[in-house]
Amino acid sequence: MSFKRYEADDFVVSSDSITSTLWSTNTPTLTEFYTSSVQSAGSSGNFYLSVFETSSFTNVQFDIAYADVEGSGSSYYSSTVVGKSPSLSIYGQYRALILEDENKSFTFGVGNNVHTAENFWVLSTERARYKESLFPGSLNLQLSGSNGTIHLTDNSNDVLVNTFVGSSRVYQLISGSDGTAGTLANSGFVDASGSYGLVFPELGTILLNPQAISQSIHVDAVRTPNSTNGVNNETLFEAITLGKSFRLNSEETITSDYIFTRARNSEFNYTQNPTFISGSTGEVIYNSFINNPQTYITTIGMYNDTNELVAVAKLSRPLIKDFTKEALVRVKLDF
Repeated sequence: MSFKRYEADDFVVSSDSITSTLWSTNTPTLTEFYTSSVQSAGSSGNFYLSVFETSSFTNVQFDIAYADVEGSGSSYYSSTVVGKSPSLSIYGQYRALILEDENKSFTFGVGNNVHTAENFWVLSTERARYKESLFPGSLNLQLSGSNGTIHLTDNSNDVLVNTFVGSSRVYQLISGSDGTAGTLANSGFVDASGSYGLVFPELGTILLNPQAISQSIHVDAVRTPNSTNGVNNETLFEAITLGKSFRLNSEETITSDYIFTRARNSEFNYTQNPTFISGSTGEVIYNSFINNPQTYITTIGMYNDTNELVAVAKLSRPLIKDFTKEALVRVKLDF
């Protein structure tokens, strides 16, 4: 076994973005949606509605929730405490997660067309469905109501600079497809209602603006105080089911460290294998290995400065080495 110290130019770092399908069906688009009566009737059904890809209810694809700053649209926890309900808890949860300030409010839209929202729907993709983040530009969601169908996407291809809400990257949810607005007149926004929502790729979360959706296709959120739990979740689920198309991919950045291991013609030609040396005299057993040695490189071990083995690279086949040959082995470490 021989050692050689790596030089600075032996290391190269590269980053690649890898995209893949989000849904457990391994297809980019969901066209069928199912909910479990057991889940919706349970205690969790007061807060969110889980959506599955098949009637076997094995893999949750995403959850639907409704948030309201006044606690409307769901049943109060106690009749003696007005406004305290699941919808208020959902609103507080996402305000803390996204806005990071309990005194701020959610706004949809940009520029002169901004709507301050007191309520919104949440589409939260199952964490097991995506790796690092949602892939901007891949979002295509159809919602259908009594006034037709809208095709929604994020505006990632229409903006030049990333924007953030709190510490979370955000895109506006607009009418269009594949990250681009469908019409230039309003850039995919709704007059006086802002955008259709907000998309947070790293959080795997989409917020939908009920006012813009109601204005476009007449899918309305119930804001009656102390009303039935889950009614607004079912409303959005029906709009998604009638739309029959929800396309979304995930994205992951793979950082690779390339380490170039060089064996020059004068290096690594001798072996320390004890079978080549006489145990009694310490002499080389085979004379041909004195002036014309040959070795076979099978493994590259990488050590730190304290001689601790930190990584091992195995060659697919032994690499012959002598004084007439040089070798360059590229080792790739992904993390």
